[in-house]
Amino acid sequence: MAKLTKDEIIESLKEMTLVELNDLVKGIEETFGVTAAAPVAAAPGVAAGAEPATVTVKITGLADPTKKVAVLKVYKEITGLGLMDAKKAIDALPATVKEDIKKEEAAELKKSLEEAGAVVSVA
Repeated sequence: MAKLTKDEIIESLKEMTLVELNDLVKGIEETFGVTAAAPVAAAPGVAAGAEPATVTVKITGLADPTKKVAVLKVYKEITGLGLMDAKKAIDALPATVKEDIKKEEAAELKKSLEEAGAVVSVA
């Protein structure tokens, strides 16, 4: 059998139907033990397996419902919200405290909120 050039292969692919191309891909996968699936791309700015540079801090609940006022005060202080807006957020947990902040700042906020009685997640 004569060896086909790259251009001849491409020309023959142009003449194939989608069903024929699908069969060809399956045949190549089986014959060579490969997959034609596209690799999954990492999020922009994040290397594969690397942790994100910024995180979001959320209050997910109250460790002790009697500490609600203390959590409210700390949340209000951190976010700069008025009393009524802060109360609405705490009444409707989960509530985002801060987004896209450095991990060091997030650790400090988490510590303050947990000391007040909040259950905090950092992601």
